[in-house]
Amino acid sequence: MKYENDSRIVLTLDAGGTNFVFSAMQGNKEIVDPITLPSNADNLNKCLNNIVNGFSQVKAKLKAPPSAISFAFPGPVEYTSGIIGDLANLPAFRGGVALGPMLEEKFNLPVFINNDGDLFAYGEAIAGFLPHVNNLLREAGSPKRYNNLLGVTLGTGFGAGIVRNNELYIGDNSCGGEIWLLRNKFNPKTNAEEGASIRAVQRTYSKLSGIPLEQVPSPKDIYEIGLGKKVGNKEAALEGYRQLGESVGDSLSQAITLLDGLIVIGGGIAGASDLFMPALISEMNGTYESPSGVKFPRLALKTYNLDDQNQLKQFLQGDKTEIIVPFSEHKILFDPQKRIGVGISKLGTSKAVAIGASAYALQKLDMK
Repeated sequence: MKYENDSRIVLTLDAGGTNFVFSAMQGNKEIVDPITLPSNADNLNKCLNNIVNGFSQVKAKLKAPPSAISFAFPGPVEYTSGIIGDLANLPAFRGGVALGPMLEEKFNLPVFINNDGDLFAYGEAIAGFLPHVNNLLREAGSPKRYNNLLGVTLGTGFGAGIVRNNELYIGDNSCGGEIWLLRNKFNPKTNAEEGASIRAVQRTYSKLSGIPLEQVPSPKDIYEIGLGKKVGNKEAALEGYRQLGESVGDSLSQAITLLDGLIVIGGGIAGASDLFMPALISEMNGTYESPSGVKFPRLALKTYNLDDQNQLKQFLQGDKTEIIVPFSEHKILFDPQKRIGVGISKLGTSKAVAIGASAYALQKLDMK
């Protein structure tokens, strides 16, 4: 479902531990200059007042009344009821706060709150990676099309969202796509996020370079060290991102086994994909070993890096052929190769989240 020509306006919010950024979307586009206010993470009254003030300021800029409020908020949240739980980076909400119902009363509008990983995936499914890949397949003359998408974000945390047949999968407890809670390949006693986040890269760099963790450069600096653009331990930098890629690839392999669809990656670390993507793809195309020692592919699908031009060409080509319809002279184009593609966000994480938030609200309004 696409809403690029929809005239309805949706108020949005990008909620962080330091700042709240308010805006409005119409037709999958931002239509006002964003307004930034401090989150006041440890003072509930100031925090809630700034949320109301931010939406009020954006609403005052609009030429037409908005149809809904929709935004991403860090969990834990009971998304269907709009109740915010105990948040690590917004301690003022401890004990539970009915944020959704409060905003509905203040603005007399339907309010939709969701997870940023979910909305990122939804935005990419509607106006980003999913239609982009399907358009490439169409242009290449391939009969293959994709309807499912796993969107993951790599940064301070490791998040994910699932879109199936144009619908965002939430789950019965608002816990669909909690990829960060898979096992960590390198340390099975910990969760996957410890191997698939900013701190994972920094931890590896610290261990291999001998630099205390508190003195380790930022992930961006480590990336530039790996490229040879900054002075530092290049081998440690490259290994930090290689291990990140292997860890993420392991988690994606487990997740995609249950979904079977394309995978798009966003978040702050996505810009370093040239350092971690080879290990990620290698892991997904790796093997298992039977008790008798026979090796076999860990996935029933072949995985391609769609940001690599050679792999993209192979992905688009597939194994298409024409087959004859029995008892007929008609022929059908057929591509039996089972494959998926992994690529970096085509929209940018923030824009994808905003589009996802707007589209989710409009879809819910249409369902009513």
